[in-house]
Amino acid sequence: MGKITGFMEFDRQVEAYVPVKERIKNYKEFTQPLKENQIKRQGARCMDCGIPFCHSGCPLGNLIPDFNDAVYQGKWEKAARILHSTNNFPEFTGRLCPAPCEEACVLGINEDPVSIENIEKNIVEIAFESGWIKPITPHKKTNKTVAVIGSGPAGLATAQQLNRAGHSVTVFERDEKIGGLLRYGIPDFKMEKHIIDRRLQVLKDEGITFNTGIHIGKDIPAQVVKEAFDALVLCGGATVKRQLPIPGADLKGVVQAMDFLPQNNRKVDGIPFKGEDISAKGKHVIVIGGGDTGSDCIGTSIRHGALSVTNFEIMPRATLSRPHGQPWPFWPMRLRTSSSHDEGAERVFSIATKKFIGDDKRNLKGLLTVEVEWVKTPGKRPQLKEIKGTEKEWTCDLVLLALGFTGSETTMAEQLGLEIDTRTNIQASAVNYKTNVPGVFVAGDQRRGQSLIVWAISEGRQAAHHVDTYLMGYSHLPLKGEGDLPRI
Repeated sequence: MGKITGFMEFDRQVEAYVPVKERIKNYKEFTQPLKENQIKRQGARCMDCGIPFCHSGCPLGNLIPDFNDAVYQGKWEKAARILHSTNNFPEFTGRLCPAPCEEACVLGINEDPVSIENIEKNIVEIAFESGWIKPITPHKKTNKTVAVIGSGPAGLATAQQLNRAGHSVTVFERDEKIGGLLRYGIPDFKMEKHIIDRRLQVLKDEGITFNTGIHIGKDIPAQVVKEAFDALVLCGGATVKRQLPIPGADLKGVVQAMDFLPQNNRKVDGIPFKGEDISAKGKHVIVIGGGDTGSDCIGTSIRHGALSVTNFEIMPRATLSRPHGQPWPFWPMRLRTSSSHDEGAERVFSIATKKFIGDDKRNLKGLLTVEVEWVKTPGKRPQLKEIKGTEKEWTCDLVLLALGFTGSETTMAEQLGLEIDTRTNIQASAVNYKTNVPGVFVAGDQRRGQSLIVWAISEGRQAAHHVDTYLMGYSHLPLKGEGDLPRI
């Protein structure tokens, strides 16, 4: 695919960033797009590798060599059709996906992999600019109705696929706007919200109905919704925040990341928010958790005007190269440095927080840590061990807990009589996404637990296929890795 010798002629190139001093002044995206001829060269790097392992790396099964080749040839509309045949929202994944496809790229065995994610982003942006992305309405309606609970990537993908199959789809969202964590969890400097609104308008024009500000299970009993529709798909995500149960966890200034980030996104969007204003301005901030959410907290705190930002990670510092035991094409747990880390955060690894320290008014003023190590025993899970004599007290005014989620809320599951697992995920078959209650399906993080946007879209697409089959006895909707109809 691409140019046969392209991988030998061209080096990997990705978008540059606006300098730190400039970009931290606002919440706008700060990547600087490549020129068209540069993107074509990146497409040319895609090898004629025989077996494209990038397909197995991508949860959506995107037809990566095909759209890379189209980009190299300058056939952008063809590339957009290929990309949209397996991915409903490449503008989301092209900005936010950690790109497991690139870790599985054959070229990545001994060279820099093809810049698949950036190519994907450029394809969809050119498609929007060129007016190629238009509403697709079904040729025939089925008179079947489907309710989708949750408007994150899983819910939106489910809704679009089922609408295209001819069903009447209604999406319920408890927040004031559509998008789930795409809107309220992802900072604007990673994805500005007009990107969501642009796609949302397409979905509305296709005929999908959106109802916001309605919390199913609270405002309306879940059973009432189930009885009003022919099928119900739960895509509410994993929303139960992991706690840090140590002394002082209730001090003022110990804040969950997913309280901090949604509030800031509402501020940026001009949406009124409830509760006390959470600001990092003029504070020493410590972010506990080394994942993407922790990185988002760092970038947001720096834009607030924090005096300092420190990032704690309980795991040891990873290597830059692939660790032993994680060979290609598997996803490697290597050291990843985000743009937010580069904006001025100190990173501390192999450290655990023992307690939070407050003043006489219950305000956070510091915390106590200890260094740790992971002891490995053959045949057993690694055990966390504290290193004696390494206790240290840190000054801080704000701690952000970016520890992920432990599962989903159980209200709807209880009202519908759904089975849940030990992590409060709703149990459903990975084969057909059916729950133990007929007519009720579940997809995304609410089924599989906290995961990636690309997995959410994949689950939404696959669940839609099985809902369609349940309603009609058959389905023409594609499954993973299958191209949809050749249109955008």
